[in-house]
Amino acid sequence: MSDALPDPATEVLDDREGIPFVGAGPGDPGLLTVRGRALLADADLVVHAGSLVNSELLDAFCDHAEQVNSVGKDLEELIPLMRDAHEAGRTVVRLHSGDPSIYGAALEQMDALESEGISTYFVSGVTSAFAASATLDTQLTLNEVSNHVAFTRPQGKTLDPEEDHISEFVRMGDVTTCIYLGTHAVRETMDRLLDDGVDPDTPVAVVYHASWPDEDVISGTVADVADAVEEAGYRASALVVIGEAVTGGGYERSYLYGDWANRGSESDQERDGSDASDDGSDESGTAADDDADAITEESAQ
Repeated sequence: MSDALPDPATEVLDDREGIPFVGAGPGDPGLLTVRGRALLADADLVVHAGSLVNSELLDAFCDHAEQVNSVGKDLEELIPLMRDAHEAGRTVVRLHSGDPSIYGAALEQMDALESEGISTYFVSGVTSAFAASATLDTQLTLNEVSNHVAFTRPQGKTLDPEEDHISEFVRMGDVTTCIYLGTHAVRETMDRLLDDGVDPDTPVAVVYHASWPDEDVISGTVADVADAVEEAGYRASALVVIGEAVTGGGYERSYLYGDWANRGSESDQERDGSDASDDGSDESGTAADDDADAITEESAQ
């Protein structure tokens, strides 16, 4: 076991048995969760997702453990590897990039291990869409700009054309569309959007290696971003973000910090034909408190 982790941090380890499937985060070792770091510190064997996991993270937190690159290995090779190590009493961690619940192919491995009598569980990580949002200094959701976020991928070997809903998401207008596994298909995707009548001036950002030391941002529109991506030579490892939220502008002030959250201004009450004594609350102001609590809870999610 590594001594790189302060003792208090190991307290985040819980009593779940089996092999954890840990999200390594988008790349920056600092974005590995505290629980993920503690599990890696306790590991004897780390099966990781190859170059999708930053080598600096592996060096910093896994240097004490045996490391196995899962790239190029199928289930028939991976499952016995993890099963045998676990049954031999070794502490095994399966390390996925980002968050294993987003395009991670984790569940099929977990089901296969469960069929061998070995329990498994998820440990969340930071997905690349959130790292890209931080890189762009914007929110994926913005009041009156984007009320929804779509995580999707373009058509190809895995996704049939009729299962590609990117145009539908973008045409909704108030959706921030985050395209995974689509760097190689930026031009085809943008061409389809144009053919489907999407506004060519719709903002697009392509974030290569979000949170890595060599991260890069290509900003453009549906009409011109493909040229810039091809000029940069990127064919993988970028997240494509489409929608007005990319610019971080045009949003309306939220209710949380506006008059509505503070029971409204006097002019609002007069316009509504009401006053503070006719708002459905009792003398203690319970309804006002409930409204404020609801807004605060919503903003925290």
